[in-house]
Amino acid sequence: MPVNGRDIRRETLLSSSLFQAMRPEELDAILKAATDRRYRRGQTIFTKDEEGSSMMAVLSGRVRIGAMSPDGKEITLNMIGAGEVFGEMALLDGKPRSADATAFEDVHLLVIERRHFVPYLEGDKDLALRLLSVLCDRLRNTSETLSDFVMFDLPVRLGRTLIKLARDYGTPVGSGVRIGMKLSQNDLSRLVAATRESVNKQMRVWEDEDLVAKEGGLLVVKNLDELKRQSGVN
Repeated sequence: MPVNGRDIRRETLLSSSLFQAMRPEELDAILKAATDRRYRRGQTIFTKDEEGSSMMAVLSGRVRIGAMSPDGKEITLNMIGAGEVFGEMALLDGKPRSADATAFEDVHLLVIERRHFVPYLEGDKDLALRLLSVLCDRLRNTSETLSDFVMFDLPVRLGRTLIKLARDYGTPVGSGVRIGMKLSQNDLSRLVAATRESVNKQMRVWEDEDLVAKEGGLLVVKNLDELKRQSGVN
């Protein structure tokens, strides 16, 4: 039997620990009130300081959450994939967005308005605690990212980024790990807040050392242990 759109949306929401706390009838009500939006790769979803009144769940694709550093460099704070939510801070307080959100790939989003979700939070302690857990995880990831930018030079930042991408989106291939998302040099430079030229230079060094390679348009980390050693990751 074919799976309809409502089933796909429901299944995606249930992959998030946040929505697992909701009763079936509550989830149905959220789905009924939610709206769909699609963005092409590179499109802006919202910008920092923009008025926020909704949370978004990713049905497919990936979203980049970022900000500008004081010296004008783009910093990637988080990457949000299918089954994850973002914009949850505005859902709680209704205040302006704290960062930019951009479609890293073509994305399909489910938009949940604050006025439709807050009543469930007010009546369900478990749901509220799960949302706090999402917020804490997001804050922890952002803090680690900002700490890396402050403390480490480009090779370490780039190495740690590749290690994280291999962990989150990697598939074993031979003796290495293929990162299952297309990354241009511009993409990598935005992920590590560096120039395209400096990223290219470091990638060439690692290619010469047989640590990384490009196969079929995808990056392969060929020696994850050595990359971890060079990046100070246990």
